[in-house]
Amino acid sequence: MMLLWSGDGAWRAESAEVELGTDRLTARGTQFGADPLPYRADYELETGAEWVTRLLQVTVVGDGWRRSLRLWSDEAGQWRCRTSTDGEVDLPQPGGDLTAVAGALDCDLAYSPLTNVMPVLRHGLHRQPGTVDFMTAWVSLPDLAVHASPQRYQSVSSDESGAVVRYISLDSDFVADLQLDTDGLAVDYPGIAKRVG
Repeated sequence: MMLLWSGDGAWRAESAEVELGTDRLTARGTQFGADPLPYRADYELETGAEWVTRLLQVTVVGDGWRRSLRLWSDEAGQWRCRTSTDGEVDLPQPGGDLTAVAGALDCDLAYSPLTNVMPVLRHGLHRQPGTVDFMTAWVSLPDLAVHASPQRYQSVSSDESGAVVRYISLDSDFVADLQLDTDGLAVDYPGIAKRVG
């Protein structure tokens, strides 16, 4: 399926082709952003069974610069990465100390409404009550640095049209009630993006 989101509150847009299986997904997407400088990010995402991230590969291009990150994990949550940079730009280096994300099952690409789907589906939060705390390997954009991001997802409501799941960042004050479709994919992620079409 082809999904398209428009940024909510900032100039941003994202499109993704998503193949959603019974317990895994693959996706190819492109995100455009303008903060802190204009960029285009092309990514590939692949999970294994139970929506556990296997691979996130991202290439970011800006005016006179380019960088890439290949981030992958085994089923035990041991992460590795490979990075490259080309051109001069005033951004932090890509990658980072991956010991901080050891044991994490999910990646989370900044500003992307897609990468929230893995923990929601794994725990069935779009279909049943529940609250789950976990750590993700959060990839910031446009620099592609990898950070540990403790998060909480809490089921708020669900019906035949979809669900609302509350996202809570456990290391900042960011909270958002994600409106999801029946597949658990974001329709409205307040402060981040809204589905178009």
